[in-house]
Amino acid sequence: RDVIKGMIIIFGEKWWWLRRVSLTVVALVFMTPEASAHPDQGEKVLEEKVRQLMDWTKRDRVMRMNTAAFNHFVLEKPRNYSVIAMFTAFQRFRSCEPCKLAVEEFQILAGSWQFSSAFSNKVFFAMLDFDESPEVFKMLQVKGGPIVLHLPAESQFTADDIYNFQVRDISVQHMFTWADARTGRWMVNFTTRQPIHVHYPFKLGISLTLIGGLVCVLKWTRTFIFSKNFWAVLALCFVILMSSGRMWIHIRGAPFAESKTHTGQTHYIQDMYFLQYVAEMYIIFLFYMCITLGMVLLSTAATSRMNIRRRKIMSMTGMCLVVIFFNWLLSLFRLKYRVYPFRSLMD
Repeated sequence: RDVIKGMIIIFGEKWWWLRRVSLTVVALVFMTPEASAHPDQGEKVLEEKVRQLMDWTKRDRVMRMNTAAFNHFVLEKPRNYSVIAMFTAFQRFRSCEPCKLAVEEFQILAGSWQFSSAFSNKVFFAMLDFDESPEVFKMLQVKGGPIVLHLPAESQFTADDIYNFQVRDISVQHMFTWADARTGRWMVNFTTRQPIHVHYPFKLGISLTLIGGLVCVLKWTRTFIFSKNFWAVLALCFVILMSSGRMWIHIRGAPFAESKTHTGQTHYIQDMYFLQYVAEMYIIFLFYMCITLGMVLLSTAATSRMNIRRRKIMSMTGMCLVVIFFNWLLSLFRLKYRVYPFRSLMD
């Protein structure tokens, strides 16, 4: 009996050892493939992130990210690409004029990179707004804008990865020099591409038309040179052009119009009352000209000796021009300056 009991204990211990071995083998069989799948899964996640970023960049050269997108594409691993992100405050009540100027230069930089021969999936451009992603601003301790951060893929983030517009110029050339130094070899053989300003061909066409018309008129008659009405109209046009903001536009170098990055729409009227576009200057010039023409027609109808029917037509036309375009002018002023004291009939 003692012998049988000993044999049972020995075989029981052997079976327990075999059970442990079998459990270990099963664990290795089922866990090893899972452990080896982690690198492949990370590569798949990285490939998917890069693919999404490339598709996003094709649509928008500067990707407008929110908090979730920033966490996924920038903060979460894996990531083998650098991100150059601009932090701004675009909302109207923020009145961040440097933000608009900086975004224009940043768009030029991103567009130049996108269409350059050095373009690759190693550098991406993004933009975040304070009112849309306040958590990111707080997390990165960004307390003001505009500011650009280079978020590297491999090296550690340093103070040199910060482009602060308060101490640096708002210039695409300076940003390119900084970005080239931070990204290293990825942005070699890369030059900035300045956009084509449409108002230069427009001004050239207007100038050539005026010169051609003047030559044709001088070819047939020269009596208008001694006409008082001609010089009066010319002086009036000059005064109206200057009153429309032509000299301010020339001094400040304002753009013809502006494309809003968050909507993609082109705006021809500046939101802020102390700024103006070239297209807006032409609109105000047209309003002033129509109002002046209306006043001239009213004055001529009141003092002319022509028949009563023509005088009525002239007075009605002049009245319509003054009322319509003066109301539009007041509406434009109230659009730019909400507390403007005067209202139009359309408000």
